[in-house]
Amino acid sequence: MKRSIANKHFDSLFFERLQSPESKKEAFSELVSAYSASLYWQVRRMVLSHDIADEIVQETFLKAWKSIDLFRADAKIYTWLYRIAVNESLNYLNKQKRHKELSVEIDEENQYLVENIASDPYFDGDAAEILLQKAINTLPPKQKQVFLLRYYDELTYADIVELTGVTEGSLKASYHHAVTKIKKYIEENH
Repeated sequence: MKRSIANKHFDSLFFERLQSPESKKEAFSELVSAYSASLYWQVRRMVLSHDIADEIVQETFLKAWKSIDLFRADAKIYTWLYRIAVNESLNYLNKQKRHKELSVEIDEENQYLVENIASDPYFDGDAAEILLQKAINTLPPKQKQVFLLRYYDELTYADIVELTGVTEGSLKASYHHAVTKIKKYIEENH
């Protein structure tokens, strides 16, 4: 089932309530409830760790709260939150990469992530899911992001364009390349 990344009516109601000093805190609390789970899974698929994903989602909402008065509804609320979460995730991954003194090469960065999949106590996947996760983590970041949004979240290309700002043609090409690489990885490692 395809789903939309946000409801315009829902966004406009929240925007109005977020701008009002009387309803700001309550509206933001509802916003957190409405979007926590979807942001958590977006982040979790990127960083693979439950604890880190939790921290990043908390940091995302903290940054959103601090800058809520700057939000002007040019984008959908989820798009805005998603971009904050992705930036926080990428910052975390870059810090990990520097901290672990990993090579600049994507393969080595992804190897670190792959090694953490099976050791994560919150990861409850079977062998096929682990193999899929390993394949996904061999993808370059752009292909990985597009694949995750299409495969797990079943977003349309139009929704992904809105989230990422990348052209639909480029997204389709990235998704196609990602699927091809994943299939090849699974065939070689099955």
